[in-house]
Amino acid sequence: MSEDLLIKYCSPTLAGLKTGSMFPVEFDTHKEMVAAFKKFNALLVKKGLRAIPLRKKTGRYLFYVFRPERLAKELNCPEAQEILCSNGYPEGNVSKCLACLMKRLASQVDFPHEIGLFLGYPPYDVKEFMLNKSIPKKIGYWKVYGDSEAAEKTFTKYDKCKRIYLSEYSKGKSLDQLIVSEPGKYNN
Repeated sequence: MSEDLLIKYCSPTLAGLKTGSMFPVEFDTHKEMVAAFKKFNALLVKKGLRAIPLRKKTGRYLFYVFRPERLAKELNCPEAQEILCSNGYPEGNVSKCLACLMKRLASQVDFPHEIGLFLGYPPYDVKEFMLNKSIPKKIGYWKVYGDSEAAEKTFTKYDKCKRIYLSEYSKGKSLDQLIVSEPGKYNN
């Protein structure tokens, strides 16, 4: 796994704009996967992020990069707790919630809909998507059922962040230089 994959798929998370990002990565061996996670976590943890494999499917791993403190805060809001509890997640423990998500990912063909909460999507939009009763107002990084204006601004920020990160990385900035320790600020 290369740094450019992290930049391509996780820029808003690396920049502190987004709670988490995920993407698939292929490894030839389990040992190769473990080495990659150790390497990236050595860098990510000191900046307040973490990377874990959420699922393995025929040599392909689902890689999850996230900000644990932000994830804990977002999963503990009443709206998110309602969704998680109604789907069998334990209350108030991020590690146990991640373990539950991993178990659900392993046992289901499709992604469990509550996965949006782990990516920082608004709980209202996640809930409406799960109910599947209405037509989304907007589709971008997620299906928007609530505040489409705020979502559009967020989508624009994510796109701009990705462009900036890809550009800066191609100009020679290291991954370490691009990862923001404080959420919401670009590392200059």
